[in-house]
Amino acid sequence: MVPQWIIERKRDGHELSADEIQWFINGYTDGTIPDYQMSALAMAVYFKGMSFDETTALTEAMLQSGDQITTTSIKQPTVDKHSTGGIGDKVSLILAPLAAACGAAIPMLSGRGLGITGGTLDKLESIPGYRTHLTSRDFCSIIRRCGCSIMGQTERIAPADRKLYALRDVTATVPSIPLIAASIMSKKLAEGTQSLVLDVKWGCGAFMKNRTLARKLASTMVEIGARMGRRMVAVLTRMDHPLGTSVGNSLEVVESIHALRGQGAPDLMEVTLALSDWMLVLAGLAGNLKEARKMAIAKLASGEALDRFRTMIRLHGGDERVVDDPSRLPTTRIQEPWNAPATGYIAGINADRVGRTCMALGAGRQQVTDPVDHAVGLSAIHPVGTKVRKGDPLLIIHANRRDRLADAKTWLTGAHRIVSAAVRRPSLVGPIIHPGSRNHHP
Repeated sequence: MVPQWIIERKRDGHELSADEIQWFINGYTDGTIPDYQMSALAMAVYFKGMSFDETTALTEAMLQSGDQITTTSIKQPTVDKHSTGGIGDKVSLILAPLAAACGAAIPMLSGRGLGITGGTLDKLESIPGYRTHLTSRDFCSIIRRCGCSIMGQTERIAPADRKLYALRDVTATVPSIPLIAASIMSKKLAEGTQSLVLDVKWGCGAFMKNRTLARKLASTMVEIGARMGRRMVAVLTRMDHPLGTSVGNSLEVVESIHALRGQGAPDLMEVTLALSDWMLVLAGLAGNLKEARKMAIAKLASGEALDRFRTMIRLHGGDERVVDDPSRLPTTRIQEPWNAPATGYIAGINADRVGRTCMALGAGRQQVTDPVDHAVGLSAIHPVGTKVRKGDPLLIIHANRRDRLADAKTWLTGAHRIVSAAVRRPSLVGPIIHPGSRNHHP
């Protein structure tokens, strides 16, 4: 086979065979096909799409490009959650220990910041000493001891996806349904989890800008997982406004700790508990959603979920004292309020502009090799529906450099929409996608 011929076929809208896809991914993984040709194929896929069979073949090729984790030594039912990414999305930090406290085992492989959305690994690495690189053996050992572990891909877990994940970020091919679906599912299938709940976000702060596209992505991933023998559900959640009260790595860790203490923001807990409900039902730990909700609320109230988070940090080599003393997390030299330009009610907070604000501060990456400033971001974000007076702080900006602060303010200008009439906080959750509901090709 010839790489450029395969690129040409996809560029011209033809369907690739499973053998062609497997050959191309094998070549990219072993280095015989260079980044520039993989970039060309990714861009062709971005514009021409893939059929469901092509997307499944791409998922299988990336899954088979490396090792798969064996979870047979874990006695609890295994279940995981994955989010397609949003602004202020720290749900995994709360959800993994919460579900573990309810009796599930959570083998979670997570990623770094991609585009304007923050990465779970970047948040966890703001905790001093926390190791995101583990062997599969250590990963399973931690799960057996505390019920959950969140780490990054090892060199041998879906290496094709690890390379392509980084490449998509710098080639403007992130918001592609086949590439997103194959990336997520190859990692999740490699975890060895029996059940999977997907949080597919839509809105201005998500890769999928509308609910129709989000439904396509959700249906595709649910069907891929079901075809490969997993119990699957996807929950569509709205991402027009930042989730919770903070955006930024260490700032989101602090907020997650508050949430595990039972002090989470209403929108953050709406999404977190909706996902935990389905995780517990799929894992067979609850008979229905109502029973699952009662279990989760009880574990938050008892402090057991917070204890699981503390233990996970310690077993990953991190400083567990941050749970009781968040001042041990990275902080910035500059903290400056961003004030309301008018009196009224907050009717909207543009999540895309908020994400770009945090990128400008240094919380994310413009290139794969860029370092991340774990301390910068936004905190004390007043939610939609809040009544404010002109000059009241809408949020606090955390910065380490004056030039970056100035750039951030440019993006933040106009992010808030303030109106004179009272506004209700919108519901974020729904609809739910089950296997068999796929009615769109990716």
